[in-house]
Amino acid sequence: MGRVAPKRQAPPIRLRRLAAELRRLREISGLTRDDVAERTGINAATLYRIETAKVRPQQRTLVGLLDLYGVADPQRSEILALSRTADEQGWLRPYHADLPNEYTAYISFEAEARGVRNYESSFVPGLLQTEDYARAVIRGGAPAATPKEVDQRVQARVERQAVFEKQHPLELWAIVDEATLRRRVGGSKVMADQLDRLVASAAEPHITVQVIPFDTGAHPGMPGSFVLMDFPETSDPSVVYIDSMAGDLFLEAEEDIRRYSQIFDHLRAQAMSPNDSVAFIGTLVREAK
Repeated sequence: MGRVAPKRQAPPIRLRRLAAELRRLREISGLTRDDVAERTGINAATLYRIETAKVRPQQRTLVGLLDLYGVADPQRSEILALSRTADEQGWLRPYHADLPNEYTAYISFEAEARGVRNYESSFVPGLLQTEDYARAVIRGGAPAATPKEVDQRVQARVERQAVFEKQHPLELWAIVDEATLRRRVGGSKVMADQLDRLVASAAEPHITVQVIPFDTGAHPGMPGSFVLMDFPETSDPSVVYIDSMAGDLFLEAEEDIRRYSQIFDHLRAQAMSPNDSVAFIGTLVREAK
């Protein structure tokens, strides 16, 4: 009787994040893997395994890569800390002042995802926000942010929407609570334009929008918003992302993925159908105007 090959364990999300960041740093440095091998002595095959999350780099190897790519603090310390915990599951990224790096983890996973299931209780999903709506949301949610910080956040949110312009666009299934659509963020015109964007987006074959009406009453999404990201490779399991007051929380345990998938399925069943949702948003557009 032949032996059954052991199932390959999926790399933890922290290791996947570390691999993606090292790959990104090499690419923006304009270097190939062979270039890195020539300059550092790190075998190109080893670098490939590091950049595809098959192995965690040794400390000496990681330091050599960071030196070559010219990575300084605080980003350098963050990457070294990430490497030390790369074999652990789950991940909480606390909020901090360095805005450009704040979105890096989430954006990198979103850009690699095949599909996103997003439930929002308070905001229009970021991937479907207009620039004016995003600006109003960010100003209202971060009153202490400087104009430059607001601009950076808005730009990051707009740039994320490039995932719909890829050869194989991201598949988005967005469910929003009715309260999200009735809150006049930015005033009547900004909100009317945002609702128009939702209607237009829902017409795209890779985007589905549903609304949970007030009449539904209590539902399993009331505790808060969440995102489920699914990836093309079967070796890369789904990831749950929760944006909390404490920071960015990533979950990858099977029980967490199963629980949030079941919650999303319940919300999808309780929401209006996609066609009825678009018609309902259309009535709100007229009210907003």
